[in-house]
Amino acid sequence: QGFTEGTIKSLQIAFKNHENVKIFLLKNSNHTKEMVNEIKDKILKALGKRYTASSIGFTINVRKWRKARA
Repeated sequence: QGFTEGTIKSLQIAFKNHENVKIFLLKNSNHTKEMVNEIKDKILKALGKRYTASSIGFTINVRKWRKARA
């Protein structure tokens, strides 16, 4: 349900060929802005320091950088 280990593996595979990935959360899942930010933080923690993310509404944009970001 939701954010799982399989989700992280899918993102890692997607980043082998892409620098930017958009993640769309279902609007009918009763997500709040705080929940979207929590999911974004979990994704960044799991992926590492070479990634940044921003959220707009129910969409999380994740970007892979060549070098680690502070």
